[in-house]
Amino acid sequence: MTAPRIVVIGLGATGSAALYHLARRGVHAIGVEQFDIGHDRGSSHGPTRIFRLAHFENPSYVALMRSAHVLWRELETSTNLKLLHTTGIVKIGPAQSGLVRGTITASRDHNLRYETMDAATLMRRYPSYRIPDDFIAVWQQDGGFIEAEAAIAAQLRLSTDAGAQVRTNEKVLAVKPSRKGIHIKTDRDLIEADGAIIAAGPWLGALLPQLHLPVRVTRQTVCWFEPYDAAQFAADRFPVFLLETQYGLHYGFPAYGASGVKVAKHHHLDEVVTPETCERNVSARDVAAVRAPLSQYLPAADGRLLDAQTCLYTMTPDETFIIDRMPEFSHVVIASPCCGHGFKFSPVIGEIVADLATTGSTAHDISRFRLSRFG
Repeated sequence: MTAPRIVVIGLGATGSAALYHLARRGVHAIGVEQFDIGHDRGSSHGPTRIFRLAHFENPSYVALMRSAHVLWRELETSTNLKLLHTTGIVKIGPAQSGLVRGTITASRDHNLRYETMDAATLMRRYPSYRIPDDFIAVWQQDGGFIEAEAAIAAQLRLSTDAGAQVRTNEKVLAVKPSRKGIHIKTDRDLIEADGAIIAAGPWLGALLPQLHLPVRVTRQTVCWFEPYDAAQFAADRFPVFLLETQYGLHYGFPAYGASGVKVAKHHHLDEVVTPETCERNVSARDVAAVRAPLSQYLPAADGRLLDAQTCLYTMTPDETFIIDRMPEFSHVVIASPCCGHGFKFSPVIGEIVADLATTGSTAHDISRFRLSRFG
């Protein structure tokens, strides 16, 4: 039997994982990326992303994260690379905040280990913090960060080693499914295939206008600050953190490599944009929104700005993923683990969409991510 010919559109975190899982199954897989690998116009660029098992957003994510954790370790073994760094993770906020309460609920529901600390205990353990008495912290030892761009490159390298084709700087102009297959028109070619996985991030809606997907693209800013005492923020001494305050929800990383302390605001300034018109330059207003909680809660990290980047979120109304087969054309799979917290899931999302593209079903529970929820 001839192996199916499946095209993956978009080679960021999800697309690279999907291509790898297809290729390792012997599928004739082709990956198409409109820019260079690791480009900075979408949602997957930059050196690091947070890894966390407990999801305050919804406890149902934990089962997927456990599967992703196994696959991250398998990827490290396959590549002989260190991609997942376990630093621990601490989530800080008022006792009744969504961050704290949601983390504890997810941990209890799924028997995840955690430790709660009052403000004084947190500051004794991590002297960089200045936390008010009515805040508490939830510490978990299994959190950390992923080397993001290195992970994408590793999956694509394994994909090509297994026979996949990677085509870069080739823009997909139209996707035309039929009952028998799919025609993909690019600015260089017309590709005919048996099926496709569309992992185009913020370009998803433009590629599938007939679905009228209720997604909006928002602009985010990430900053790196020079800490006043770099030793306090070393990866072996300072954990990844999430911090909920009157300024919103911020997250950050220990200093790693030659960079400073990475900090961002989740949902930043809520600017709705398009990938083509997004302002890529970082303004003083952007930096102020990211820096806002540091002087009060983490002053040792409130040093000079070393670098800043923009990236994009693709948001659904319920702030969770889209993973499903296209109505009427089940050989077309849509993969959008969006809303700003999908990177850590990418190995298992890649496995899921490879399942859907090759067998039509998956053993993973993706009921929350189906297109039917939009009506």
